[in-house]
Amino acid sequence: MFGLSELAIILIVVIAVLAVRKGPELTRTAGRSARILKAEARAGREGGPEPKVVQGEVLRPGTTGGTEQGPGTR
Repeated sequence: MFGLSELAIILIVVIAVLAVRKGPELTRTAGRSARILKAEARAGREGGPEPKVVQGEVLRPGTTGGTEQGPGTR
C-alpha cells in the first residue's frame, strides 16, 4: 500500500499538472477581480457615482469606452 510520503508526492504532481493547465486562466481572473475591487473601493472612498464595470474595465459615468464594439453589436 502507499505510505504518507508517496501520497504527498502524488498530490504534489497532480497539483503541478492542474496549475500548468489552469494557472493562466486563474491569474487573469484574479487580476480582473482585483481591478474591480480596487475601483469599487476607490468609488466608496470618493462617495461619487458608482463606476460602471465593463469586461473588467472601469468607466466613469459620462465617459466614452473607446471605439471597440462589444460582442453582438454592429
